[in-house]
Amino acid sequence: MKTYISIDGPSKGHKDSPCIVFVKYDGSNMRFEWSPKRGWYKFGTRKCMIDENHLIYGPAITLFKQKYGEELDKMFRTDKFFRSLQSAVAFGEFFGPRSFAGMHYPDDEKRDVVMFDMNLHKKGLMSPRDFVNCFGHMPIAEVLTECNFTEELIQNTRKELMSLDSKYEIRADVPEGVICKGGSGHQLWMCKIKTERYKEKLKREYEADWEKYWEN
Repeated sequence: MKTYISIDGPSKGHKDSPCIVFVKYDGSNMRFEWSPKRGWYKFGTRKCMIDENHLIYGPAITLFKQKYGEELDKMFRTDKFFRSLQSAVAFGEFFGPRSFAGMHYPDDEKRDVVMFDMNLHKKGLMSPRDFVNCFGHMPIAEVLTECNFTEELIQNTRKELMSLDSKYEIRADVPEGVICKGGSGHQLWMCKIKTERYKEKLKREYEADWEKYWEN
């Protein structure tokens, strides 16, 4: 099953190149695989396969099916953009109001999954433009702005000089930052930028090894 790429910090951004800037949600990376014959049939975290009985991550599968499953299935079968699609893997972030740096609390009353990318069989990850155009009518990862990737964007994110808050019901008390995506195909690039406040929270919660949760 396709796993999501590792996203590096702003040093990997393409200077002065156009990009779409998305909210970065603070949770766990989940994957959901679809095929024409079996529908949504395979599920996993970034590192392992799971089913709906998993204590921590199982609810993400149910939430994804309820939120996206039926509509995506219909699109894959009828939309010309996805004609003859053999399989697809949707990627989403799973989190609750207390989630932080990969830590979850199963007793959180509410949790959410937000889809942020899609891999199409033999085509790879969709370009950020195609992703937004195809799925922007759904509650996907929120677009904060479209701009060129610059040092100003990095500093504005670090210092929260631009609004980074999610408009969805569940949101972090300290915004983690943004994901910048540009290009397409073999020229597709992306990077993450995190806020200074998030760094300070990491230092408080993970004093000895906070850097592994930063922008590596």
